[in-house]
Amino acid sequence: MKEHYCLQAALVCLGVLCHSQALTTERRGHLRPSFHGHHEKGKEGQVLQRSKRGWVWNQFFVIEEYTGPDPVLVGRLHSDIDSGDGNIKYILSGEGAGTIFVIDDKSGNIHATKTLDREERAQYTLMAQAVDRDTNRPLEPPSEFIVKVQDINDNPPEFLHETYHANVPERSNVGTSVIQVTASDADDPTYGNSAKLVYSILEGQPYFSVEAQTGIIRTALPNMDREAKEEYHVVIQAKDMGGHMGGLSGTTKVTITLTDVNDNP
Repeated sequence: MKEHYCLQAALVCLGVLCHSQALTTERRGHLRPSFHGHHEKGKEGQVLQRSKRGWVWNQFFVIEEYTGPDPVLVGRLHSDIDSGDGNIKYILSGEGAGTIFVIDDKSGNIHATKTLDREERAQYTLMAQAVDRDTNRPLEPPSEFIVKVQDINDNPPEFLHETYHANVPERSNVGTSVIQVTASDADDPTYGNSAKLVYSILEGQPYFSVEAQTGIIRTALPNMDREAKEEYHVVIQAKDMGGHMGGLSGTTKVTITLTDVNDNP
């Protein structure tokens, strides 16, 4: 009997403890801030979450040098409050709006009407608005977005100089550095291989070689004698697209002179 009363007392204490913990948790829940935006109270004080509406779009791109017969589709502006009944009017403003970029105010489709050159301008900043068609009342806050001009391989590599002149001592060891030639490419280095250059030697073998990645010209034969031949004409090519077929190329000429060393009695 004594054990029975002890068990009942333990259960009562446990119930009081659980009830106290529940009240504490409820108070904390009322004090905890909501991070889900707007909310409304429903029946019996229940908090109902309301998801935030807004613009729906992805990054917009347009291919440069497009010469098709029709305006090219850049992308579509769309608000998730648009039910498709035509009551929403889409408005475009900003750089090139109305001249380069036009918008269908019902569908939100944006078209580019002119050929664009990434080397002249790489991106355009525009502003989107959605208003009630009848009252012009704003339905969305104005929002800024960017149209990027996507690169194509339309620029050949160009060397910093049309011709180079360099000297190297006669009888230099194979691999002796002579000169570095450098080319640049106006295409976008962050997109594809349009600006990835590879150097090769077109004329000047077997006396000289060039490093494919750096453009450094080196001696390739030992014991080149100034008394036998003093001057060499080398042609170096730089090709984009990583040197693959279809890449554009540019060349430069390098005149290399062997300088004398004391090798004759």
